[in-house]
Amino acid sequence: MDIIEAIKARHSVRAYTDRVINPDIITELKKESAAINAESGLHMQIIENEPKAFGGLMSRYGKFENVRNYIAVVGRKGKDLDEKAGYFGERLLLKAVQLGLDTCWVALTFSRGKSRCTVSDNEKLVCVIAFGYGRTHGAAHKSRPVDSLCTFSGKMPEWFDRGMQAAMLAPTAVNQQKFMFSLNGNRVKAVSTGGFYSKVDLGIVKYHFETAAGKENFDWEQD
Repeated sequence: MDIIEAIKARHSVRAYTDRVINPDIITELKKESAAINAESGLHMQIIENEPKAFGGLMSRYGKFENVRNYIAVVGRKGKDLDEKAGYFGERLLLKAVQLGLDTCWVALTFSRGKSRCTVSDNEKLVCVIAFGYGRTHGAAHKSRPVDSLCTFSGKMPEWFDRGMQAAMLAPTAVNQQKFMFSLNGNRVKAVSTGGFYSKVDLGIVKYHFETAAGKENFDWEQD
């Protein structure tokens, strides 16, 4: 499965089976996590066989069942942390999908205090990503129309369309899709339009867009 196939195959899954994950898969995830941490400066951690973070009332409220494995998305505190966490967290999530696992971003409905991850004083646990073998592989959610999520002049370039189609498949908090892309020549700007965890969402959708559009075709326009 290539990365575009993984983007299309990924759906949020909250209920998992007891099937044990092959150690070779965990090794591959840890290898990718180490590479991402070295590149990004994040401190993402693969947590295995740990049921306590998803054993409380909040997890039941969120309809999570049998979550025992998760990625702790941890990083140094700063104004860019949430977007960076979304961008690089999604990269690791999609690696998990390529390895045959089901996944789900989780921001609120787990116990931070019972998580087994390590968080230093200058760091923050932003979110976690549950992973394992789902009871189902999840289902697609309805998306907003593409013309409500981007602006451009003239004919939409093929690469921009590819990027937008991938961005529309990105997971966002309660499927809110509160983001907007704009195209000016070969420069692309992506902004959040509000909502909770919107900066994390923005990082996720930017990773989807960039992966499908191709870095060679455009430059990001910064605020």
